[in-house]
Amino acid sequence: MIHQNWENNETIKKIKCIHTNAKKYKVNSVLTEGKIYDVKNETDEFYFVIDNTNRIAGFKKDYFQHV
Repeated sequence: MIHQNWENNETIKKIKCIHTNAKKYKVNSVLTEGKIYDVKNETDEFYFVIDNTNRIAGFKKDYFQHV
């Protein structure tokens, strides 16, 4: 249950959302193109950020670029 404390973790890095064109999921309701997000955790495929709903969520890395 380590994921329950990720919101309080120190920010690893900052990333910028470059697009919200998801093939399967509705991403444009929780991410804003051009907005900078704080990365709280990272895996090989996903960044875990605090999205527009102020909750931690995992998104594929291809939605972002490094700032």
